Formats: sequence, C-alpha cells, structure tokens
Amino acid sequence: MIVRGFGLLAATVAISFSFASTVGAADVGAKSILTSARAEIVAQTGVHVVFTAHSGSTGITETIVADVGVSSGSEIISEGSADVAIRVTPSSAYVSGNSSGLTTLFGMGSAAAKRLGSKWESWKAGTGQYTNLKGDLTMESVSALLPKAKGTKVSTQVRQSGAVDVLTWVTLATTSVPKLSNTLSIPAAGPALPMTKTATASGGTKISTQLSKWGEDVVVQSPPSDRTVPSKSS
Repeated sequence: MIVRGFGLLAATVAISFSFASTVGAADVGAKSILTSARAEIVAQTGVHVVFTAHSGSTGITETIVADVGVSSGSEIISEGSADVAIRVTPSSAYVSGNSSGLTTLFGMGSAAAKRLGSKWESWKAGTGQYTNLKGDLTMESVSALLPKAKGTKVSTQVRQSGAVDVLTWVTLATTSVPKLSNTLSIPAAGPALPMTKTATASGGTKISTQLSKWGEDVVVQSPPSDRTVPSKSS
C-alpha cells in the first residue's frame, strides 16, 4: 500500500500489510499454521477486507473497504472528508476521488487532481503504477498479512464461533516506522483462512483488518470510457 501516499498514518498503514517479526526462536506450531494459511489463501478466488487505522495522537481514522480477487480488485479509502476509489482489472487500473482524497490519500499533485476533477485516471497493464496497484488489490496482498514463523507465538482460544488459533508477534521499530504489537486470528479447525489482524503501535495508533467472504467472485467493471483519462505517467 506504499504508492498511496497516505497522510498521517502512512508509515503505520504501509507496514500493516507486511514485515513480520525477526525476534525469538522459530515456533513449530506457528510454522504449521502459516504454511496451511498460505496454501488456503492461494486457493481462494477472493475476499472482502475492511481495514481501519486510528491514530492515537491525532484522533484521525482511515478506513479501507476492499474486495480483493486473483487478478482484479476494488477499494474505497476514506479519511475524514477525503476519499479515493481504486479499481484494478486484468488490463487497467483506475483511480478517482475528491481533491483532498487524490492529494492526501493517493499522493497526486494538486494541479493534476484539479485537472482530473470527477473523472478516473487510468494506467494500462505493464506500467509501474498498474503493477503497484494490482499488487495492493489482488490476493498477493492478503498473503502479506501473514508473519514469518520465527518469533511468532500461538495460543488457542475458544470463542462462540469455535476454537481459534491466535498468533502474536512484534515488529521492531525502524527509523521510519514505529514498533508494532500484532495479533492474527485463524480458525483452529477447517480452512486456515485469517479472520482478523490487529496491530498496535508504540505511539498509540491502532490498526484492524477484518477478512470475510472468502471465495467470493470479484468482478470489477471499468469506468465508462468518457469518464476515463489515460495517465501521462507510468
């Protein structure tokens, strides 16, 4: 999700979909669960994702609602009054939004956002921006939710819906991102498909990812051609 240029939550949001812990010894139980989860995710045709990041220092909340498929996907990103919609098909990627959404959430220049107006900017398959957006909105981005087995601990909880394996790990701070404490919930029986992922930053930012509708067919329609503007950049 790096290409979006998210506002105050940029660093935390960017790493919420990647970077596993490198702390501690390898956990055999975690390795088995994660191996099963990766295999199950690869076999899926799609998933519905609701992502929320709330900054403890600013009170700002960013929300992403997405339907992610094998070669297509769509999402709506909102932060206050700013919003952006993104669609990816096998042949093109598209972005549209209001002025504040295009500039603060997607990283578009103000002049370019003004020229685009209410239309959609498009990139063809094979361009750099298309590749970035496709990576965010197809199943490979979901696999990036999973940590490495090393440093990951497992506990089993019995909930109303059944037994759940809860994986926990820590992402160490770097010069650009804070320390994160992470949890990932996966059913202990049946397909090992992630249900929820949470992350809490040392600065108080809280991130939640909810996954549902595994196996859904994700069909993304291209915007009308008269509402689409081909990008001049790659």
